[in-house]
Amino acid sequence: MRITVSGPPGSGTTSLARYLAEKYGLEFISAGEVFRRLAREHDMDLAEFGRLAESDPSVDRMIDARQKEIGEASEKIVVEGRLSGRMIENADLRIWLAASLECRAKRIAGRDGMDEAGALAYTRNRQHSEATRYQTYYDIDISDLSSYDLVLSSETFGVDALGAIVDTAIACLRRQKGRL
Repeated sequence: MRITVSGPPGSGTTSLARYLAEKYGLEFISAGEVFRRLAREHDMDLAEFGRLAESDPSVDRMIDARQKEIGEASEKIVVEGRLSGRMIENADLRIWLAASLECRAKRIAGRDGMDEAGALAYTRNRQHSEATRYQTYYDIDISDLSSYDLVLSSETFGVDALGAIVDTAIACLRRQKGRL
């Protein structure tokens, strides 16, 4: 079973992907964690590293190519990242999580130790920056959700409820395909 979990910054993709990996015994790979690790390795905060990614396309392309390679090669994996649903062509289930900018900024503030106003500005800028880069690099309109099998609100549902919804979808897929 190959599952992708995508969504904008702070939408809860990592939490849901970890839930699925643990429940189904799947490998887990996260573009966001790779991005954060690279920022630390470059001794930069996330905003600085984001600006580097804007000026150096090799940063995004390296993360995306590695994630695609790993995701498509593994038969038991959850791939979490903004573009994973578009990049992992042989995915069995593609999920998009959505939440309002305000909700996501509040989560990011708590996760990354930022004040809420700063997190709101950071999240808005990051979202715009990423959308511009994805359009430029890959001709992907990140707001087009037509390639996803499930589009769920992480503002309405917590990780346990999201997990239950996805569990039902996986059970349906297993019955339809007789595998996974």
